[in-house]
Amino acid sequence: MAGAEEYVPDGAGMDELRTAVHDCRGCDLYKDATQAVFGEGPADATVLVIGEVPGDQEDRQGHPFVGPAGKLLDRALVEAGIDRTQVYVTNAVKHFKFKRAERGKRRIHQKPGRTEVVACRPWLLAELDTVRPELVVFLGSTAAQSLLGTSFKVTQERGKVVSLPDRPERAVATVHPSSVLRSDDREAAYQALVTDLKSAASTLSGLQRQARR
Repeated sequence: MAGAEEYVPDGAGMDELRTAVHDCRGCDLYKDATQAVFGEGPADATVLVIGEVPGDQEDRQGHPFVGPAGKLLDRALVEAGIDRTQVYVTNAVKHFKFKRAERGKRRIHQKPGRTEVVACRPWLLAELDTVRPELVVFLGSTAAQSLLGTSFKVTQERGKVVSLPDRPERAVATVHPSSVLRSDDREAAYQALVTDLKSAASTLSGLQRQARR
């Protein structure tokens, strides 16, 4: 698997990146997906949120986090005190990975493999280099391990501030909102997500205070 690096234009702005991603053949997921789904939000966002992979609705509409998990994320960000208008949202992998249901036409989400995550990493790094956020928030293990390595455990490190290897950004990891929707105790899972995002909000405030000194 060659990876996406040859498809990412050097020194490109956000609009150019968003156009170029549709020609990416860095892994085989493009063959079955409707389209690539690039990140969206302010080009100078203070927070960059990274999820796993586009879902069914994201693949159909071409926008990230427009399904049920995205709506829950929006609500949790607001409740945690993070200005949603200053958040850029994206995924570690830009094409929907799925399998067909045995009956009917329903497409069932599949977790991207490590080779697909690594292949798509150049797009994610290009987004980080363009946005230059003050804080990164990882949603789930696939997102976190895309930049922090496979040894990183969200279950052990959620809500804690970590540094990105070879990058200036600080980061906080938490669960993916889709796991909250699947939880037997959805309210408790949601409140735990909000608690982690409050940690992210507090970290962001601290970073901004330091920058003003």
